[in-house]
Amino acid sequence: MEEIELIIGIAVAALLLLTGAVVGLVRRGRHDVRELTRGRPRPGLDYSPGVGDDDQSPRDSATRTVEELRPLDDVDASENPVEVDPGPQLDRPDPVAGRLVRLRERLSRSNTALGQGLLSLLARERVDEATWEEVEDTLLLADLGAGPTEELVDRLRERVRVLGTRDAESLRALLAEELLDLVGEDVDRSLATTPHDGRPAVVLVVGVNGTGKTTTVGKLARVLVAEDKDVVLGAADTFRAAAADQLQTWGERVGVPTVRSFTDGADPASVAFDAVKAGREGEVDVVLLDTAGRLQNKVGLMDELGKVKRVAEKALEGAGGIDEVLLVLDATTGQNGLQQAKVFSEAVQVTGIVLTKLDGTAKGGIVVSVQRQLGVPVKLVGLGEGADDLAPFEPRAFVDALLD
Repeated sequence: MEEIELIIGIAVAALLLLTGAVVGLVRRGRHDVRELTRGRPRPGLDYSPGVGDDDQSPRDSATRTVEELRPLDDVDASENPVEVDPGPQLDRPDPVAGRLVRLRERLSRSNTALGQGLLSLLARERVDEATWEEVEDTLLLADLGAGPTEELVDRLRERVRVLGTRDAESLRALLAEELLDLVGEDVDRSLATTPHDGRPAVVLVVGVNGTGKTTTVGKLARVLVAEDKDVVLGAADTFRAAAADQLQTWGERVGVPTVRSFTDGADPASVAFDAVKAGREGEVDVVLLDTAGRLQNKVGLMDELGKVKRVAEKALEGAGGIDEVLLVLDATTGQNGLQQAKVFSEAVQVTGIVLTKLDGTAKGGIVVSVQRQLGVPVKLVGLGEGADDLAPFEPRAFVDALLD
């Protein structure tokens, strides 16, 4: 027993001696490091004259000694301006008036096939039957539609005969009048985006795949923000993974919140309900509902779209129905777009058309034909990929641009 206690005592003593040796080495190492670095600049520190020499401890250039500090009341704010974080910077959407000017300029630069083509044909020295056939072909190629084309040609024949002269100014005035009559200048193209009955206006945006619905919803939000309206976005396109992210990004750029689901394949009607409910509780002006693109020949998908509309209306708790159902059409799809429009109109009662990619006269006649087929007006047009390239449709500006 005594031998064991002796062994333990020796071990403890050896451990203490070893610990003392290690501590001594560490202290000596630190001393050596200080000696080696004495007088050398230290990274990131201010070594202006009088600062950081051997008599002083180096200090950061932003640090002040006690002698340099003054009471707060003695500090001149102009000498020490404080930078305030402005927070996230929001986009300022272009005013609507500026968009309309740009719309006309862009149309007049790119649209030459329809208006200029007709003017050149009617300005010929002799306007015979072959010329009228060319006029008819020009209108049909511009997707004006068979009925409107026949009407316009008949009226042009009579008026050119009565006019007796074909100078450029007279022909332009004639064409402008006839085209404006076809497009419809007196049609109400205003958007129903005014809150009423203690609840927000609700706009449902529908269309087939690839027409640019989500982008259109984002651009429409910018139009409304430019008009000083409070907006809530509803990401009811739950089938395309990136749709909700894309819509939310559009909203964040102008300070507009987005109601969405983070579950893949969530019920789009449920998202629409939540968005309308959030709009009511937040007392906003407008709720914009994005929906998934769907083929017009898929009955199940069209029925689901009807469900989205009905459920969104339930969130209004009897205070009316959906205020606006906008169908987004690609202007370059021509007559095929009209078939799409018919099916959507039957499913959800479309109240207005948004024509995207209307930047070429080859398809400019779609404005007339789609209005004839559906009995609803074109309310918005898109002329490019810019964030503010969506504008209210103005018939006179459109016709003037065609003929410029």
